[in-house]
Amino acid sequence: MEFDVVIVGGGPAGLASAIRLKQLAAENETEISVCLIEKGAEIGAHILSGAVMDPRAIAELFPNWQEEGAPLNAPVSEDRVYVFSENGASRIPNVLIPACLHNEGNYVISLGNVCRWLGSRAEELGVEIYPGFAGAEVLFDEQGAVKGVATGDMGRLHDGSAGPGFQPGIELHGKYTFFAEGCRGHLGKQVIEKFALNANADFQTYGIGLKELWEIPPEKHQLGLVVHSGGWPMQPDTYGGGFLYHLENNQVAVGFVVGLGYSNPHLSPYEEFQRYKTHPEIRKFLEGGKRIAYGARALTAGGLQSLPKLTFPGGVLVGDDAGFLNAARIKGSHCAIKSGALAAEACFGALKQERQRDELSEYPEAFKNSWLYDELYQARNFKPWMAKGFKLGSLMFGIDQLLLRGRAPWTLKHGIPDHAKLKPASECPKIDYPKPDGVLTFDRLSSVFLSSTNHEEDQPCHLQLKDAGVPISVNLAKYDAPEQRFCPAGVYEILGQDEGRPRLQINAQNCVHCKTCDIKDPTQNINWVVPQGGEGPTYPNM
Repeated sequence: MEFDVVIVGGGPAGLASAIRLKQLAAENETEISVCLIEKGAEIGAHILSGAVMDPRAIAELFPNWQEEGAPLNAPVSEDRVYVFSENGASRIPNVLIPACLHNEGNYVISLGNVCRWLGSRAEELGVEIYPGFAGAEVLFDEQGAVKGVATGDMGRLHDGSAGPGFQPGIELHGKYTFFAEGCRGHLGKQVIEKFALNANADFQTYGIGLKELWEIPPEKHQLGLVVHSGGWPMQPDTYGGGFLYHLENNQVAVGFVVGLGYSNPHLSPYEEFQRYKTHPEIRKFLEGGKRIAYGARALTAGGLQSLPKLTFPGGVLVGDDAGFLNAARIKGSHCAIKSGALAAEACFGALKQERQRDELSEYPEAFKNSWLYDELYQARNFKPWMAKGFKLGSLMFGIDQLLLRGRAPWTLKHGIPDHAKLKPASECPKIDYPKPDGVLTFDRLSSVFLSSTNHEEDQPCHLQLKDAGVPISVNLAKYDAPEQRFCPAGVYEILGQDEGRPRLQINAQNCVHCKTCDIKDPTQNINWVVPQGGEGPTYPNM
C-alpha cells in the first residue's frame, strides 16, 4: 500500500504528526495521504502516563480545544511537593519549588483518553488509522533510504510456522516515514543503530513508571490536587519519586518512577511502588478506596544531551522514540505533540516541493528555534544531578533552577548506560520487601490481571534471547537474576534452583510492553520485538 506519509504509533506524537499534516493540506487546498498504524487493539489501549498535561502544544494544534471537547477536565487546583521519610513528610514551601514543578494552568488527565480524542479528530481530517497492526520491520529502498514498514504476520505458531489462521503482514510504503512508537521503540532503536543517529549524543537514560488508578471516597477527593514526593522508600543514592493526581469522578492516579540507572540488582521497582502506597501521606487518600487499573511503562529521561539525530533518509523520529520528555517537569505529552507538529510542518514543505525519501533537515532546525528546545535546554542538567543522589541532586538542581534559571554555563553528561550500572549481587544488600496485604498492596499477577493483558500463547515469543545460556551463566550467577525483579509483570522466573538445575522461564503472555527488560538487562541479551498486533494490555483510561 502506497501513501505520502506512514506513521508508526498512535500516541500523542504520532497523532499530532498526522493531524498537522492534514491541517496543512486543508489550508493549502491540496491532498496528501497519511496512514497511521498502532499495535494496540484501539487507539489508547497501550497509552500510559501520569499524567499532568501542559496544554500549550495541544492549544497550538487546536486553538479551540476546550470548545471542541478535548478531555482536559481537571485543572490543577493545588501543588504539594514532599520529601518523605518512612513515617513522616516534610512539605517544601512553594517559594522553594523550582518553576518547572509548578503546575498552574496545567490539567490532570488520562493520556489514553486524550489520544482517543486526538484519534477521532485525525480520522475526521481523513487520516487512515489502523489499530491492531504492529510495525514489525523497517523497509529500505535501493539507495538505503527508509521506504516504509511492514506489519507483523498474524497467526504464526510457536515454532514460527504458519497456523490455520495465518495472515501475512502488509508492506506500507511512504515518501516519508515517522517513527512515533514511544520509549525504546522496536523499530526506532533499529533506525538509530542503522544510521548511527546517536553517534554525537550522550547515552540515553531511562526510568520505569508504575501506575494504578483508584476510586476513592468522595470526602477524600480534591479535584486537581497534584502531589509529588521524593525520598522514602528509595535509598538516598537511588533516583525515584512518587505522584498522586486527583482526576474527575472521584478517581486518583497513584504512581512511582524509578530511574533505571540503579546499581543494586536486588531492587524491585514494583515492590518499591507497593511500599510507597503505605506511606501515611499516600495511604490516607487510598484507604476505603478501590483499585481499578494497573500498568507500567518505561520512559526516556536523558534530556537534550541524549537526543539522537532526528532525521535520516526517508524519515524522522518524534516523541519519546527520540526522547522528547522533560524529566524535570515530569511531563512529556506536550513535548511529544510539539515534536510531531514540527516534523509534520517540515514534511509538508518537502511534499509541496515534490521531494521524497531525503532528509527533512528543516525539522531539527525548527526544533532548535522552538519553545520546546528552550524548555529542554533549561532542564538539561536535571537527570545528571539526580543521578548523584537525591539530596545532592535536589540541592544542585535547585541552585540550577532558582539561581541560574536553567542557564548554567555547563551541561552535565550521561557517561554510562543504565544497563552497565548494576553491581554484582554479592556486593549489594538484599532488600526485604513486605508481603502484599491485598487491600493497599498487591502481587504482580493480580496487577497484570487489572491491565487486561492478553497474548495468544501459541505464537513466537516476542521476548527474544540472543544467547539462551546467558540468563543462568551470567545474570543468575553474577546478578541473582535481576530480570525477576525489574520486570513489573512477572514475565521472568527462575525455576529449578532447588533441584540444582536452574532455568529461565519467560511468561510472555504477562508482558505489558513496558520495555524495561530490553533496557535494563545487564548483558543486553533480551530483545523486545512486537507480538501479534492488537495484543498486550488494554488500558481503559490510563
